[in-house]
Formats: sequence, C-alpha cells, structure tokens
Amino acid sequence: MNTSYFVNKNSIVRDIWGKSDTILFIFAGASAEFALNKAVDWLYFTGKLPADPIGRLFSTVSYARKIVFSDTETAKHAIDTMTKIHANVENKRGYNIPDWAYRDVLFMLIDYSIRSYELLERKLKLTEKEEVFNVFLKVGIDMNMQGLPKTFSEWETMRQEHLQNNLEYSNYTTDLYKQYQKHLGLTRYKILLETQKLLAPKEIYTLLNFKHAPILKPLISLYKLSRTFKIDWIFKALLLPPQYKKQIKKLDITNTAMAY
Repeated sequence: MNTSYFVNKNSIVRDIWGKSDTILFIFAGASAEFALNKAVDWLYFTGKLPADPIGRLFSTVSYARKIVFSDTETAKHAIDTMTKIHANVENKRGYNIPDWAYRDVLFMLIDYSIRSYELLERKLKLTEKEEVFNVFLKVGIDMNMQGLPKTFSEWETMRQEHLQNNLEYSNYTTDLYKQYQKHLGLTRYKILLETQKLLAPKEIYTLLNFKHAPILKPLISLYKLSRTFKIDWIFKALLLPPQYKKQIKKLDITNTAMAY
C-alpha cells in the first residue's frame, strides 16, 4: 500500500524546508513583517511571542515541517491542531482573528520561502514558485481560511496589496524589536537586521527605516562556498545563541530522513 504524502517527495518545497539555513532566513524575514503587521496585537495577547521569540520560531517550524514532510493524515492532524489553537485564542479574547491576518501569515510563508531559497540557492522557475504557492494554498484551505487566491498570479497581486495596506510601524514594532535584541544579544541582533535587509520587500525596508544596503550581501557567496567544505555551521552559530545549536542541526534533513 502506497503512503500518501501531503507534499510530494520530489517537491521543491521539501528542498526549501529541509535546510536549516533556508528556514532561518525565512523566519528572519518573517520576523520583520510580523513586527509591522496591523494584527500583531494577536501575537501579544498570549504573551508567548514577546516572552520567547526564538522559542516561538522553533515551535512554528515544527508545525510547518510536520506538514511538509509527513504523510497526509499526520499533516492534516497538525493543521487541525493549529486551527484549534487559534480558535482557543479567539475564544479567550472574545472575537475572531481577521481573515486578512490569517492570509497575511500564509502569504509570508510563501514569499519568504521563495526569497530565501533564491538568495541562498538559485532562482526558482515559475512552475516551482507555483508549487510553493499550491502547497501553502492547501494548508490555507484545510484551515478554512477565507478569500484565498486561486493562482500564483492572483497571489502576487494580493501579496502586494497586503504589503501596502496591512503594515504599519507601531508601539508593538518597537517592543518586539527590543525583545529580539534582548533574546539574541547585540551582535546577533545586528546580524538579524542585516539578514532582514537581504529579504525585505521595499515596503518593509521603508517602514523599518533601513537606510543602507545590506552589508551581508557580499558574504552570501562566501557562505555558499563554506557549505562545500562543510563549515557552514560556523555561520549558523552566529545567527542564534549556543543553547539552540541542537535545534539548528535538527533542521537539516533529507526527504527520506523525516519521521514523525
């Protein structure tokens, strides 16, 4: 009996989400956008994000990777669990998370998956970008999200509308960046900012008042070379505090190595 997988074993999505550096870049980019999102107050309601932003990163990664690498039944169970968690938060607060806020998070995962892979690996073909979109579209449909785009082209239009309409610099932005610095330390915080500059759409670049070009850009080629000689762990160690070393190593995986 053949096992049905939520994401095809040969999918580019498995390649993207099977590498620790790509995942770390995805969440570096998303961390900037989360701080600017007009619905960021929902992330503050439980207090978990500002209290432990790095821990929340690994928690989110675990759900995403269960979906990407598991059989269909296990993936759908993970999606159902996420849906119930959101419903519980809504019940406690007394009203629903806006539909557009759900879409925004989904759109971030699509966008930064593509941006991070293209930065660290190669340009994606249109069919591969569509594949990334289709995988996360399935997630959105299974989470009963409303108003989702039906095609990659439609997503591109909606994504641009989101960047123009759903972001603002607020007190939450200031506080969340303070938490990033507190939990990362000054040096790693500076590296985070430079990484965000590599990935940020122009709207985010402007809102965060990034004034100069990313100084890490010339180092990307050097980083790619370091992977050839298996010393890329040095660069990864610069991104997060030492206590997360084991979690970072676990992010590297092959299509056949994932087991839940």
